[in-house]
Amino acid sequence: MIENNVQQEELALIARSAKDFAENYLRPHVIEWDEAEHFPLDVMQKMGEYGFLGVLVPEEYGGSALGYQEYISIIEEISKVDSSIGLSVAAHNSLCTNHILTFGTEAQKQKYLPKLASGEWIGAWGLTEAGTGSDAGRMQCVAKKDGDYYIINGTKTWITHGLSGQVAVIIVRTGELLDSHGMSAFIIDKGIEGYSSVKITRKLGMRSSETAELMFDNCRIHKDQLLGKEGDGFIQAMKILDGGRISIAALALGIAKGSYEASVKYAQHREQFGKPIASFQGISFKLADMATKIEAAELLTRHAADIKNKHGDVIKASAIAKYYASEICVEIATDAIQIHGGNGYTKEYPVEKFFRDSKLCTIGEGTSEIQKLVIAREILKGK
Repeated sequence: MIENNVQQEELALIARSAKDFAENYLRPHVIEWDEAEHFPLDVMQKMGEYGFLGVLVPEEYGGSALGYQEYISIIEEISKVDSSIGLSVAAHNSLCTNHILTFGTEAQKQKYLPKLASGEWIGAWGLTEAGTGSDAGRMQCVAKKDGDYYIINGTKTWITHGLSGQVAVIIVRTGELLDSHGMSAFIIDKGIEGYSSVKITRKLGMRSSETAELMFDNCRIHKDQLLGKEGDGFIQAMKILDGGRISIAALALGIAKGSYEASVKYAQHREQFGKPIASFQGISFKLADMATKIEAAELLTRHAADIKNKHGDVIKASAIAKYYASEICVEIATDAIQIHGGNGYTKEYPVEKFFRDSKLCTIGEGTSEIQKLVIAREILKGK
């Protein structure tokens, strides 16, 4: 999927940069942040200096102007060390920032993208509500037109960076229930009257990636904050999620590789019956299965990225990549615990956290069940 040696070399340099950042700035604090449910805002902002928060943003807006292959490598290397931070990098780039890049006016791009790409601002994106996850057409957060303004009331939940983000893109209902053209997207600045948020705690995994509930109480937004046309919000969101699923596939790939690499190292050093456990078929076959699944997941993810870079129809490819990578991610993290035995059940080894973090990949940005629906629909389209 990566065409020539020059591209391979550039990709390797970018991956090395992300790996070095993760080793220097993330690894020393992984357990500390996880146990405290601490979102390291300063480290996220530091990533902006390295170009990791404006990966897909053109240079004219202060971005790195890279493609999806580079984006995958960055998320993967960060996630191999701390998948919570990998999730935050993915959400910032592919959801909030990319939504403004893809559908914003020139004025909106000039106002928001340089600050998001530099890390000065962190971005949030809100579609999900307490009663409407996959069933977004029944959302209850609404915006009513009032002259040159919209009045927003309702809540959004499970929003990454909903507390610390200086800007959020939210999709709310401006029309009738179940109308795919009855929803619109708005850019919301932190601190505006009627907009507040509260942190969601006690999560199973991804504990140092900040998650919050957003609340809107007669929040008055000028029409200039509308993204695209009124009624286009849901259609926009689906297009953003098509690309965003590549992000989650990359996140899952990073968790899978982190779990696998930790398992190979452990199996070569842990001895039972006088020899390394890697020499036993029961363990070596698990490692072989892990390696095979990772190879397949990476090929699917890179294939989706190739289509996206060429501006092709990525709906099926991104759904397949996200579905397969997230499912094998859970399987590999589970096998990693098994290989580590009792040690894997403690926080002394990284696989315990990978195991907890992995499950989110089968849920976020569309559950595995939703991916199957998307894939089936694409397969049967026009049949």
